[in-house]
Amino acid sequence: MTLVSTIPQAALPSPSTAVWQLGPLPLRAYALCIIAGIAVACVVTERRLRQRGVAPGAVLDIAVWAVPTGIIGARIYHVITSPEKYFGAGGEPLKAFAIWEGGLGIWGAVAGGALGAWLAARQLGIPFAVVADALAPGLPLAQAVGRVGNWFNNELYGGLTTLPWGLQVHDMDPRNPGHAKVVDGEPVLLPGLYHPAFLYEALWNVGVAALVVVLDRRLRLGRGRAFALYVMGYTAGRFWIELMRTDEANHILGLRLNVWTAALVFVGALVYFLRVRGPREYLVPLGGPAPAPATGGDVSQLDLSEREAGARAAAPAGYRVVSEEHFRAYEETGAVPDDPTATGDADGGAAGPDGAGDEAAGATGSRAADRES
Repeated sequence: MTLVSTIPQAALPSPSTAVWQLGPLPLRAYALCIIAGIAVACVVTERRLRQRGVAPGAVLDIAVWAVPTGIIGARIYHVITSPEKYFGAGGEPLKAFAIWEGGLGIWGAVAGGALGAWLAARQLGIPFAVVADALAPGLPLAQAVGRVGNWFNNELYGGLTTLPWGLQVHDMDPRNPGHAKVVDGEPVLLPGLYHPAFLYEALWNVGVAALVVVLDRRLRLGRGRAFALYVMGYTAGRFWIELMRTDEANHILGLRLNVWTAALVFVGALVYFLRVRGPREYLVPLGGPAPAPATGGDVSQLDLSEREAGARAAAPAGYRVVSEEHFRAYEETGAVPDDPTATGDADGGAAGPDGAGDEAAGATGSRAADRES
């Protein structure tokens, strides 16, 4: 009995086309999925930043920095870990810049995006840990959406399987990127069905996002610990998913490079999560519009329409880091706490754009009064 005869009738199909021409412009499914994932991450992060006291629209200021640096970091990681494709015998160095042909590493994307987010946070006067924790559930959701692009590209699959969710994989044409080979008018399929590793990772990422949200609510995580939790969850899943992948990759001691990367990053995140302690940080704006007092302490009774319009017109000059108790009081009264040790932090007070205390100004950084956020 051959393997083909044992394959069940049920199977997950794959698209035979991943690129469409819109006139002279190629429309790539993978790029569309990445953009959709970024949008999802921005929506989730904006909501979480608002819950911590950050002014409306700050996520767009952060994304302007984080998205380009994330793409650059993703490409650098790919080129560094697969140098033979560009600098080995027969390699084409200029192809290292051809991002549209594929080749982005999530590890570099997170590192590069973190650098961009840190730069943006400095400009906005927001502690980077607050930004990282706000991003923690949005990032795995963005990755889950982005993995749909791998489905279009017929990539990121595992070994042969007879499971009913086995994946049909097309034999893609290297001479016509984004399209399957065609014989007698029909796209060519590889023999058998394969583990949909991209789908496993997408579902795992959704689970990681849910885990972060649940534990963040229960444990009141702060100081970057929610982000560390995301990193631990993601790398744990990436470890076993990498072990089942069969696509070409560089190996170290018999294991794929990304297996080692996942293990090392997991350990680093675990150490951070266990060692770092402290209350969750909240922010109150300085030099910007204050909220109207809430009725009976219910923030839902606030009229946000006029407040948001004013916030966009006059962004805060900075922020003060406070405890949750002081933040709730600020939401009810609109009065900025005077206590520079309101966070319970030994450093106390507010941090400037460089993260240093500024007791004289009492502000978390400064920005031009006429700056649009």
